[in-house]
Amino acid sequence: MRKDECFYLGKIAKKFSFKGEVLAYLDTDEPELYENLESVFVECNKHLVPFFIESSSLHKNDFLRIRFEDVTTEDEAEAILGNALYLPLDRLPKLSGKKFYFHEVIGFEIDDKKHGVIGKIVSVNDTTAQPLFEVLNGDVEMLIPMVDHFLLKIDRENKKVMMDLPDGLIEMYL
Repeated sequence: MRKDECFYLGKIAKKFSFKGEVLAYLDTDEPELYENLESVFVECNKHLVPFFIESSSLHKNDFLRIRFEDVTTEDEAEAILGNALYLPLDRLPKLSGKKFYFHEVIGFEIDDKKHGVIGKIVSVNDTTAQPLFEVLNGDVEMLIPMVDHFLLKIDRENKKVMMDLPDGLIEMYL
């Protein structure tokens, strides 16, 4: 399994018991969706390795207490501490309405209420305080803030993000 076919679920944060159990921090708003997993991919030396889960349970809201089949000692648990957890993209819960995954809208067009189609989303920049759509209009790259107030609709069928952008934003680029 390649990393681009997966999504980041979280990371192994700490050991939980002397029998190899670990606590994994889950980077999700709905950790309960991942409580009964059969397996996950653990990133080991830049490769995704399948790890089968013997048992798991939620622990203090954001953590998943996991007992992996082949991790039975404290030393084996120590060896995977800090490693990232991944699942295949098809395991993501389906979103509807104005909710979307960043990877899902790459290639969608931005359709502004006033200006019509202004370009295609080539990337999402989530390293800033406010995530941004990186949109290409010919040779011009525009940064469009992902603000709920601007977002009207996600049209998955026609691959468009419908927005009502503030006056002057598009004019600044064109």
